Parts: sequence; structure tokens; C-alpha cells
Amino acid sequence: MCSAERVSLNGTGGSKMSLVSANKVETNVVELKVSVGAEEFKKGIEKTYKKTVKQIAVPGFRKGKAPKSVIERLYGEAVFYEDTVNEMYPEAYSKAVEEAGIEPVDRADIEITEVSENGFTFVAKVTVKPEVTVKKYKGLKATKTPVNVTEEEVAAELSNMQERNGRMVSVEGRAAKDGDNTIIDFEGFCDGVAFEGGKGEKFDLKLGSGQFIPGFEEQIVGKEIGEEFDVNVTFPEEYQATELAGKAAVFKCKLHEIKEKELPELDDEFAKDVSEFDTLDELKADIKAKLTETAEQNAQAAVEEQLVEQVIDSMEAEIPQCMVDRKVEEMLQEFDYRLQSQGLSLDLYMQYTGFTAEAFKETYKEQALHQVKMRLALEAIVKEENIEVSEEDINAEMEKMASAYGIEIEKIKELVPAEDIKLDLAVNKAVDLIKDTAVVTEKKPAAKKKA
Repeated sequence: MCSAERVSLNGTGGSKMSLVSANKVETNVVELKVSVGAEEFKKGIEKTYKKTVKQIAVPGFRKGKAPKSVIERLYGEAVFYEDTVNEMYPEAYSKAVEEAGIEPVDRADIEITEVSENGFTFVAKVTVKPEVTVKKYKGLKATKTPVNVTEEEVAAELSNMQERNGRMVSVEGRAAKDGDNTIIDFEGFCDGVAFEGGKGEKFDLKLGSGQFIPGFEEQIVGKEIGEEFDVNVTFPEEYQATELAGKAAVFKCKLHEIKEKELPELDDEFAKDVSEFDTLDELKADIKAKLTETAEQNAQAAVEEQLVEQVIDSMEAEIPQCMVDRKVEEMLQEFDYRLQSQGLSLDLYMQYTGFTAEAFKETYKEQALHQVKMRLALEAIVKEENIEVSEEDINAEMEKMASAYGIEIEKIKELVPAEDIKLDLAVNKAVDLIKDTAVVTEKKPAAKKKA
């Protein structure tokens, strides 16, 4: 974050919530001065009194029954000020932001400057969306790669289908090799002492997957079923568990089972089992058609990327660091969600790989900056071209989302603000405008070398 919130109390006037001033104090930072008048403040104090009176003990009164005036005489007239201010300033700030016509991209730094029976004032310093200029986005040039799906690519996809439809079978009479799935027990020791999280029983480990720390899986290769053995490794210097970082460890292991994948034959029966086709040739033709469609989509996406890169290059803006930091956090969270869908957690993944949260964030920074720039550039085009999105477009998109997630459209309306969908659709239209006005030529295939 670029900033944090703080509240301090001190004496003001007026009659209602109002924006006193809005000034740009530095690049992408606006300072708002906001006033909440006596009438609104009095109403707020009354609400605070009703909310807190049950927790206030006053001699001579049953708990929760003391009048506000008595409590104020006993504890001072400002007894309800701080809670009231903290309750009221968020709404006052939101109204001030709307009135000032700014778009905050981070939490505001709030400082209460005056508080009295006449109300209160505060200053909010907030980072806002930067001013963006895109110099060129029409008539751009790009090249498109011609689509040509080869028989080798079809064979590779067929092999992938064969692999996906294979079944794991136990094998005996040979040692473990790279690519095998093994069932092992293990327990880790540092300096002869077992460490937390270093023990597993009947653990399914694919050799060569890189699931464990470097050097572990390689030492299982060559071992036979029933064999007990030591695996000697050194934890990475950047290991998540700092008490183990850089330390040598010994894992006491036992190999219980070796499994390998048995692949089905590639024939007409295979085609019938894995698809709606009766013959392998029909399946191959379908694979080629789908690969061609995907390749065409990829080629179009590559063209779009070329064009958008040119738009970004022509953009002028000073990007607030907090926008990049927030995008990094979003990307890290998305990665965590993907891990969870595979039955892992980010913490466990980092423990196995030796990555830290900071190291992850560092790897995402460049990509995050690029995404922030792209979005800002496209939003600037939306504004420049006055691109509009109809209610029909928004409803159609909501229906598409509801269908994709298998939930009611009303739930989509609850979860996703219509304004967010509207802006996303407008940005998509900006991309379409860039592509529709671009000059795209097909890349010529490379000339074959003469023998």
C-alpha cells in the first residue's frame, strides 16, 4: 500500500457533510479537505450513544439506562466524539471522492484536523488513477503467422490423449526409474533430530516431478521395493522454513511400491473409447480441425499483442507504484487459487520449492506493470473515443457469466458490480477498434535453404 489510515482528535463548524477543497499536491496524489457540520455530527453522536450506552456504567442508573447528558457531564462532552468520527468519516470521504470526481487507487491517509460540538473536519490524502495520454492507436501495423497444422502435431496430440487415458499399474522385479510413481515413507532429520513437517507415510511421489527439494527424487531412482535407504540433501538458502534454510538433512526412506503408466493401443477401439468417432482416422481429422482452430486463435492473439504493445509504447503516464503492488497481490492470489484447485496450498508449495512470498512477488512485478499499463492505455482510448456499452451488452455478459459458472444471473448481479462489467466490455471494444483500424499482413514462410 501507498498509505495507511490514522485518526487524531482536536475543534469546527458548518451544517452538513461537504467537500471544502480538492488539491493536487503531487503527481497522482490529491488532498481533500472535508467538513461534517454540527447537525450531521449531532445525529452521529446520538447513534453512537444508543450503540454504546449499554456498555457504560453510571452510578445511580441501571446499566444502559443513563441519559446521554449525564454521561457527558460525568466523562466530558467529548466522550462520544472519537467513536462518532470514526463511524462517520468513511461515508463523508466517499461522498467527497464522488464530488471531486477522482478515482482513488489506494486507501487514503486520513487525518482528523478539528473536532468540536460544531462538527469535524478532516484531510484525506489519496493516490488517484494517473492521467494517461495515448498518442497512437489507429492505423497500426502487425504481421500474422500463417496457420499450418502438421501431421507431427496431430500425432503429438494423439499421444497426449493416449497418455491421459493410460492407467497406473504396479510393477515388480525392477528398480525405480525416472518417471515412475512411487509410494514411500520418509522422515527427515537435521543434526540427528527429526524436524516438524518432515515426515510422511505412504506418500505418492512421481520421480522427476520436482515436487520435493532438489536432489531428493534422484536418490530414489535405482531403489527396489521394500528397500530402506537414506536420502541426503541440503535445503536451499532461501527455504521457506528459515530454521532449515541452508542446512544438511537426512531422510530415512522406505520404498513400498513402484507404479508405471500402461498406455492403450492407438486403434479404432481407442477412438471409440475416447471420442464420438468410430475410427482412428476420423479422430485424427477432428484433432487437426481443433488444432487449426486453436492455432488461428493464437495467431490472432499474437496480432492483438503486437498492436497493444505499440499502444503501450505510445502511452504517456506516471504509474503509481501501489497499482503495480496491488496487481502483484492479485496475481499471487490467483496462483494460490490454482494451487488449491490441485489440492495444494501456497504455503506448502513454498515449503517444497524453497520460494518465499517476496521472491514470488519479485517474479510477478514486470508482468504486473505491463498489465497495469495495458489497462490504463485501453481505458484512455475508451474515454477518448467515447465508447459506450448498452444495458443489453451488460445483461448479455452477465448471462454468459452465469452460464459459465452454473449459477443464477441474480447471483452474478450481487457478486459483480455492473459498472465493472461495463468498463471491461468498453475496454474490449477499444481492443476491437485497434484491430479494426490496423493493417495486418501475413508473414511469409521462411525460404528453404538450397542443398
